[in-house]
Amino acid sequence: MARKIVITSGKGGVGKTTVTANLGVQLAKKGYRVIVCDLDFGLNNVDVVLGTENLALYDIVDAVEGRCRPKQALIRHPRYSTLYSLASNRIADRYVSPQAVRLVLDSLSSQFDFILVDSPAGIDEGFHRAVCCAEEALVVTTPHISAMRDADKVAGMLKSYRLLNVGLVVNLVRGDMLKRGEVLSPEAISETLRLPLVAVIPEEDKIFLNNITEKSRAFRFLAANCAFGKNKMFDPQKKYGGLVGAIRRSLKRNL
Repeated sequence: MARKIVITSGKGGVGKTTVTANLGVQLAKKGYRVIVCDLDFGLNNVDVVLGTENLALYDIVDAVEGRCRPKQALIRHPRYSTLYSLASNRIADRYVSPQAVRLVLDSLSSQFDFILVDSPAGIDEGFHRAVCCAEEALVVTTPHISAMRDADKVAGMLKSYRLLNVGLVVNLVRGDMLKRGEVLSPEAISETLRLPLVAVIPEEDKIFLNNITEKSRAFRFLAANCAFGKNKMFDPQKKYGGLVGAIRRSLKRNL
C-alpha cells in the first residue's frame, strides 16, 4: 500500500507546492510509483508546476462524483513514467467530504508506492480534508518569523490526527544570511517547532524540476530521507565559506 504523505504549511507563499512537485519527481527518478494529488481547491496549480495542465481530462472531483474511475483521473507525466498527477478542481458551489476523497486515494493505493497530497495553506476546511487522507505529514516553512509561527499552529493541529510521522522542511534558506547569523538555522527552527528536520532547501533563482542545481540536490536528499529514513541535509552555507565565499556573501549583500 502507498505511503500517503500530506505536505502542508501554515502560511502561503512558502513553496509548499514546489516542494510537493519536486519530491514527487525525485521519488519517481528512484523508480517509485508516485501520485501527486492536488487538494488545494480554488488555487490548484500542481499540474502547472509539473507541466501537465493541458493533459487532464478528469480531476479528483470527477472521480469523487462518479463521472470517471479514479485511475482515469490520473495524468501520467510525459517525462517520468512512474509519476502521475491527480488534478484539483476550482469548485466553489459544493462540498467535497474528506471521506469521499480518501476513498478515491485508497482505491489507488495498492498500485503505488507514494501518494503526496498538496494541502492548501492555513488550517481551515481544506487543510482538514487533506490531512484526513494521509498517514504522514511534512510541514513546510521558511526562516521567517511569520511563517514559523503559522507552522507551529499547523504542527499543533496535526497532533490531533495521530499521524505516523510528522517532519519539517525548511525552504528558501539563504546561505549567506545564515552564515552571517541574520536568520535562524534550520536546526534551531526544528528545535523551536519541536519537529524533526527532514530537509533544508536553499533559495535559488534557477528553474527547478529539470535542472541539475543546488535546489535539485536538496530535493534528492529529501527524497532519500523520506524513502530510506536517511538524515542527509543540504548545507546552504558551504559555498559561502573561505575567501571565495566571503566574496559571494559581499556580492549578495550588495544586490
